[in-house]
Amino acid sequence: MAETQLPEIAGLSFEDALEELEGIVRQLEAGRGRLDDAIGSYERGAALKRHCEAKLNEAKAKVEKIAFAADGSLKTEAQNLE
Repeated sequence: MAETQLPEIAGLSFEDALEELEGIVRQLEAGRGRLDDAIGSYERGAALKRHCEAKLNEAKAKVEKIAFAADGSLKTEAQNLE
């Protein structure tokens, strides 16, 4: 797909990028359209997938859990989501 469309992906929310990616997958699975269009859609889908993964990793890094410190006060710790 044209490179002029790829930078716009950076501004998409996770939900919007995922919705567009799901639409591309449905379109490709249906086999509609021309081969050149399918290749462009696949490339855009790959870029959307990377964007979604980056957004998830960003969110994962922000997740913290509340824990008690040794002195009984509250503190936050990075959450291990693995």
